Amino acid sequence: MTLLSLAIPPRLCTAMQHKDSAGNSGTLSSGWVQWMTAGSGVVHSEMPSDEVLEKGGRQEGFQLWVNLPKKDKMIPPRYQDTPPEKIPVVTTEDGKVKVKVIAGESLGTDAYIETRTRILYLDITVQPGATFVQPVPPTYDGFAYVWRGAGSLGPSDASKKAKMGNVAVFGAGDSFRVTADDEELHVLIIAGEPIREPIARHGPFVMNTHAEIQQAFQDYQSGKLGSIEGSDERYARTEAAKEKQRSTGKWQKDQGDL
Repeated sequence: MTLLSLAIPPRLCTAMQHKDSAGNSGTLSSGWVQWMTAGSGVVHSEMPSDEVLEKGGRQEGFQLWVNLPKKDKMIPPRYQDTPPEKIPVVTTEDGKVKVKVIAGESLGTDAYIETRTRILYLDITVQPGATFVQPVPPTYDGFAYVWRGAGSLGPSDASKKAKMGNVAVFGAGDSFRVTADDEELHVLIIAGEPIREPIARHGPFVMNTHAEIQQAFQDYQSGKLGSIEGSDERYARTEAAKEKQRSTGKWQKDQGDL
């Protein structure tokens, strides 16, 4: 099936708990990255921590789905729960740009996380007025996503203004340029080598043919992928906590602070 990456920015206020049908579980806190290879299939959940359910709070993160080549679709599931101290963070010589290397390479530093295909996944912080150019193999497809601040993306002679929530799709070339305006700019650069295989997808499944999708649903519905004990109860608690936040006005306040 697919790889699933969950990256949690350092400014996250609360923790997230994950469980799966194979009995794995853990807590992801501020700055953590979970790189999950779904492979032959597993039922997986990410839910607010008990502290969030009891006291409320805000969660923020990025979830990226990465396709696996056909030869790897049915490999055993694997987790790489990675704390912030194991994720390389590199700073330019002038100290104006900081790069968290989640996958791939930047500024001569390789990522700690292992990937099944060639991937570039960088969380870049650019100080006001500074510029950073990241080499990108010309065979890669990719995009940049601004998640805080504003600036310019693309080559100096054809750059485009971008702000929080904007996405820039890579064109031809072997690098990508980002420049911050008068505030700190936070941008994700995500790219990879195209697999160039047929894709069939439906719901949470990504395979190569529709017949494989039908088989995946049959496996799930028959219980072959297992189940997570207590998931219905925990979902109900989460919905009740959300309703409580809405009724007190805290939900709107937290959303507005993003």
